[in-house]
Amino acid sequence: MTQARAPRADAVRNRRKILTAAGEQITAHGPDVGMDEIAAAAGVAVGTLYRHFPTKTDLVAAVVAEYVARVAQDAEAALARAADGTGRALDELTAFLGRVVEQSATDRAVKAAAQVLGAQPGDRADEDRAGSAVAGLIQAGQADGDIHPDVTVNDIYLLFSTAPTDQPPAARARWLALVTPGLTTGARQIKN
Repeated sequence: MTQARAPRADAVRNRRKILTAAGEQITAHGPDVGMDEIAAAAGVAVGTLYRHFPTKTDLVAAVVAEYVARVAQDAEAALARAADGTGRALDELTAFLGRVVEQSATDRAVKAAAQVLGAQPGDRADEDRAGSAVAGLIQAGQADGDIHPDVTVNDIYLLFSTAPTDQPPAARARWLALVTPGLTTGARQIKN
């Protein structure tokens, strides 16, 4: 049995440069930006880019996967703060929602490119991590009596999908101020 070799340091560096440049270029120029432009922005030869990412869809999927991994790390950190008592679960959930909306506003071209090209991260582990952490925040907030008992992870995803990421920062802040009370126990009465 042959043991897999670790990637060379320069290959790791090049991959990182390509992913960074791809995120910046797609955000700045939209999903139609060319692979040549991405390679030039990364400071690598186009052949190097294609060795790492044989298609543009592969490249966009990797950029989207990195974004999802950052969201998962953020959600887990928010849950850890709520668990150790340095933050209330409702406050952590609201702040997390705000951060994701802000990140989505600046990365919306990357997300649009992913939808246009059909790029979806193949490994759902980071998405599952994020969902588990958000569920933990919701449960902790419900245990505190701050978050309404019917709030679910799907509700948070619905909020993400309806966020005004194409609006200016003041509008996004206003949106967050308007939707947050809908998560809380004191702000509404649910009638079935």
